[in-house]
Amino acid sequence: MKTLAIDTSNQPLTVAVVDGDRVLATTTITTQRKHAAYAMEIVERLVKLAKLTPADLERVVIANGPGSYTGLRVAVTIGKVLATTLGIELVTVSSLQTLALNVTAEQHLVVPLFDARNEILFTAVYRTSPTGPKLVVPEQHVALADWLQQLQQFTEPLTLVGSDVPKFVAQFQEHLNVPVRTVAGINNLPQASQLAMFGEQQPPVADVDQVVPNYLRMTQAEAEWQHKHPGEGSTGYVEQV
Repeated sequence: MKTLAIDTSNQPLTVAVVDGDRVLATTTITTQRKHAAYAMEIVERLVKLAKLTPADLERVVIANGPGSYTGLRVAVTIGKVLATTLGIELVTVSSLQTLALNVTAEQHLVVPLFDARNEILFTAVYRTSPTGPKLVVPEQHVALADWLQQLQQFTEPLTLVGSDVPKFVAQFQEHLNVPVRTVAGINNLPQASQLAMFGEQQPPVADVDQVVPNYLRMTQAEAEWQHKHPGEGSTGYVEQV
């Protein structure tokens, strides 16, 4: 299956074209966050380098969050447009699960994380398996202190993964009573080639039009609306827009 995968959810921008278990072309950029300016250009270039045309693609896989508001919208928009215009399947995969794919040892507990600023993380716990990471603790937008308390339940080693891990690893090691491991170098970056091959095994979305980014937190507009309308929840906000 000829598959295009895109992850623009955080600082790295990673794109790949694969055919089954063969990587045809891939690029990962970590030096800028102007994903809206570069992502589509990179997609077009990689498809061409893979000696394919857009019409050859059979599936597009996107990392749909959590992460940067703007970054998430880039991959989601490109994925939906391509799926609709080319008439191909669209698969969405968690951005945290995408990171967890980089830990291949079986039966390991993996803690992928992104820095959400102000000592807050996007994170979860996965267990590795032959068919991909399985969710153990749900994905959260959570204060670091609260997350460390949740992780006290585990008696097995934990493997942290993500380019933001160096900011927090010392606190994990200090507050947890189990070995805290890290991964090396490039394995802390999302890999679109891994995302593509994993996405080939996942069911496509039933309705492309209903796909939205998984922000895992309220947008600024929602937060401001709820501040002005205490006790009204999010339903009223949706009706007001």
